[in-house]
Amino acid sequence: MEERQQYDESQIQVLEGLEAVRKRPGMYIGSTSESGLHHLVYEIVDNSIDEAIAGYCTDIYVTLHADGSCSVRDNGRGIPQHTHKTGRPTPEVVFTVLHAGGKFGGGGYVISGGLHGVGASVVNALSEWLYYEDSRDGQVYGQRFERGKITQDYHKIGDTDKTGLYVRFMPDSQIFETLDFKYDTLFLRLRQQAFLNAGITIIFRDERGSEPVEKTLHYEGGIISFVHQLAQAKKAKPMNEEVLYMKAQNGVNSAEIAMQYNDGYDTEIQSFANNIKTVDGGMHETGFKEALHKTLNAYGKKYGLLKDGDELKAEDTREGLIAIISVKLQDAQFEGQTKTKLGNSEMRTMVRQLLSEKLEEYLEENKTVARTIFEKTLEAARAREAARKAREAARRKSPFESNSLPGKLWDCQEKRVELTELYLVEGDSAGGSAKGGRDSRFQAILPLRGKVLNVEKSRAEKIYGNPSLLPIIQSVGCGIGQEFDVSKLRYGKIIIMADADVDGSHIQILLLTFFYRHMKQLIEEGHVYLAMPPLYKVFKGKTERYAFSDEERDAIIAELGGDRVEAERYKGLGEMNPEQLWETTMDPTRRTLKKVTIEDAIVCDEVFSLLMGDEVEPRREFIEKNAKYVSNLDI
Repeated sequence: MEERQQYDESQIQVLEGLEAVRKRPGMYIGSTSESGLHHLVYEIVDNSIDEAIAGYCTDIYVTLHADGSCSVRDNGRGIPQHTHKTGRPTPEVVFTVLHAGGKFGGGGYVISGGLHGVGASVVNALSEWLYYEDSRDGQVYGQRFERGKITQDYHKIGDTDKTGLYVRFMPDSQIFETLDFKYDTLFLRLRQQAFLNAGITIIFRDERGSEPVEKTLHYEGGIISFVHQLAQAKKAKPMNEEVLYMKAQNGVNSAEIAMQYNDGYDTEIQSFANNIKTVDGGMHETGFKEALHKTLNAYGKKYGLLKDGDELKAEDTREGLIAIISVKLQDAQFEGQTKTKLGNSEMRTMVRQLLSEKLEEYLEENKTVARTIFEKTLEAARAREAARKAREAARRKSPFESNSLPGKLWDCQEKRVELTELYLVEGDSAGGSAKGGRDSRFQAILPLRGKVLNVEKSRAEKIYGNPSLLPIIQSVGCGIGQEFDVSKLRYGKIIIMADADVDGSHIQILLLTFFYRHMKQLIEEGHVYLAMPPLYKVFKGKTERYAFSDEERDAIIAELGGDRVEAERYKGLGEMNPEQLWETTMDPTRRTLKKVTIEDAIVCDEVFSLLMGDEVEPRREFIEKNAKYVSNLDI
């Protein structure tokens, strides 16, 4: 009989101080990927933003330094420099003790996004080194840490007539999968904060290139400017030229809304609580949607625009809408440290009352615009009914919800979803090679037919009738839009396999736009991937190697001696025979797959709107500039 493993008090671990953060970083910053890396910057910046909300900070400087470190400087109050009740300097406590800060009812902050008080200490714990300078009461003090441990004691640096906090840190390579800060990701997050805090100035500087890049972000219009920017990115024509803005205050709690309808079909509602983006919505967003639905239905009935018994559905009232909802409140209740959903029920009531009252007033005072907006909702309702009929027609034509699958699909034998892969392959030729080279036990192949529809400018009824997208919907099995059900997913990995050129990049973008708009949960849950076919075959005699970039090609040529070495550029996947396609792109032991993630909804939406909108020239410039970087695509 096998001896049982002893389990006693000696096996109970107690992680002291910041050791717990280093042991389980994902509990505090979500992940150790690129997302978690950027979260470090957000934590420090959010502390400066809290100073701005409190009325003590007007300028924030964020710098990406040439050595890979990041610094944040503000002109707020700084951290109190007196000895804490623990017997240690207060700034030292802030940077070394979890849940230490001025945000727990001590009166330091009435409104704060740093709910859990772990920001500074977590960044310290996950940095190779961190250094701060604290300016307050005419004096500057500083301290340095390495991986959360003090390496330079708290000490006075000198006198000053300024106030504020300066923090510089180097992310730890022992923790993070990448140390490369993405300029665009940080820029859009910082711009978002500048929009949400009218009048604040954020100076963002990147010193890593040959020439420093610096942007000053300052918006007196606040969230009105935010709506303008989102509308401009979508290239959509507004229906109400002037953005509708409203604000309510109840004690220390406040809510503000900015909204505008346009002639597009997409809905863009972004909600924030204490400047934190609530990706999963919450009570404030629920209150907004309820008030919008109720008010527009009431308007339609009052003026006879709805037939007796008819009623707009909630989604009809949101088509073509861009809205920003920003609430600030004491004792915010979020779900988890990453703060993705607001749970305070009082904000549902506050936002609902605010929008109901102000939107009703606006519709009564602007009757021409009101009729235009209402006609838009009626069009959405008619389109919804047309989409329902298109779905029914699709089901009748090729039993949509039965076990019948598209004729061009080469399915796999495995039925366990977590083990299966669906390759969406550009062209019949490449589809044939992929079929011949695949492992049919777990890999399914669907060649794409015809031109992929640009869903950015298409309603659902067109999608169901599109010969390229309908087979994808049928194969994936989840449905789209309101009918989407992830539990019906047939494949654990959906892999887009397109040529490594500009046309292939465009097809990838079209498909990613489709998944983002209509099957977003697949991206959120990590089911969508990009295949990485080689760009070159490099050969000398009977020796053959594959290169996935110009740099790799040159390195292989040098390695093979240079003399009599040839490099052949693949024009497309169809040029590879089944064995080559398996070896380079489909074999799980040798291939490279890039998981498509949503790091930031704003980044995603701006890129998709740029690429899929009406403006052809910006789209062409983006694709030509970035096609060679498609291996790094992270949307």
